[in-house]
Amino acid sequence: MLRLGLIAGNGRFPLIFIEAAIAEGVEIVAIAHEGETPQEIAAMVPTVTWVRVGELGKIIATLQQAGVTQVVMAGGISKAGAFAHFQPDERGLAFISRLPSLKDDVILRGIAQELESAGIPVVESTRFLSSLLAQEGTLTPGAPDAQQWEDIRFGFSVAKAIGRWDIGQSVVIKRGTVLAVEGVEGTNATIRRGGMLGGARTIVVKVSKPQQDLRFDVPAVGPDTIAVMQEVNAAVLAVEAEKTLMLDKLALLQTADTAAISIVAVSASANPDE
Repeated sequence: MLRLGLIAGNGRFPLIFIEAAIAEGVEIVAIAHEGETPQEIAAMVPTVTWVRVGELGKIIATLQQAGVTQVVMAGGISKAGAFAHFQPDERGLAFISRLPSLKDDVILRGIAQELESAGIPVVESTRFLSSLLAQEGTLTPGAPDAQQWEDIRFGFSVAKAIGRWDIGQSVVIKRGTVLAVEGVEGTNATIRRGGMLGGARTIVVKVSKPQQDLRFDVPAVGPDTIAVMQEVNAAVLAVEAEKTLMLDKLALLQTADTAAISIVAVSASANPDE
């Protein structure tokens, strides 16, 4: 039986990954983050080691003691949570001091390098979840109109541009106007801010950053995304095909259909600006 390490962050992603891995006969050694990872994880695996944000030495020691030779990183750490719960151990403090910046990509790649230097390579978090990756096309019965498709293409280019600067992954667009760009507050807060400014029928676009390492940093949407879009009467969710996880996919699509929200997956190769 394969024994696989899991470094779990927040949200549903780690829980969905565990379900899929166990269904494939994989044994999971889980490490969860205090104040971030859902408590339900404790009921899904035999043992969970809880760490504070920054306890890199404890994470590596736990994986080594468990005999893990591969690890998955699933779920993020909110910026607010990182500041609130950041209590690094000696190795974590040394790691942070060596980083050239605190950008998400820099931190995640650095952690992956630390794990690999300890003999624990990071493998794809989508390993058992290929069926949840968004496939190119219109995914709901309702489809965007011509104006909305223009906004989707424009928003795709804008989101890729901000991604190059590691600012965020999402934008909110309406009739060629950028209403909100994702910062440290996350996608849901960006949708609310854009909807408040633009009113009903805004377009939400979420893509991967051009430099994003999809082994451990995969854009994801779920029913919660649609619920927030309903709050502001947004009309369309556009995601990047093959590079976006649709968490709780069936519920996501059903909720969107009921709310008359269109969901489309767009390929980067189909966008003339990419």
